[in-house]
Amino acid sequence: MPTDAQEACFEAGIKFGTLYHQFAGTPVSPASSHSLETAMAEAIENQPHCAAVSVDILDEVLEETLAGQSADYTELTGRFMEVEMRIEYDGVTVHTRMEMDGDYPLMKLVSVDE
Repeated sequence: MPTDAQEACFEAGIKFGTLYHQFAGTPVSPASSHSLETAMAEAIENQPHCAAVSVDILDEVLEETLAGQSADYTELTGRFMEVEMRIEYDGVTVHTRMEMDGDYPLMKLVSVDE
């Protein structure tokens, strides 16, 4: 039988999987980044046990990428985002963060507080 802490970590993983794979590939530009941040956070906060989500699309990285392209938008990937989540499950609070590990978006368990 999993512990409450294990269940809370599992819930965090589900939320990150949903956030990343639902929104990766979404067309994004500096003009649309703030509304996309809000949509992403609010969509994930609807899920059970999700207490808070913070999505920050890195406009400066986005602008650098777009400067070398002919299009006014690009596809959203992990390198354009910083994401933090707080999951609360039966008295356990899990803090998570997504950050780049080389060229891979790594979802990271920051802390588990019982």
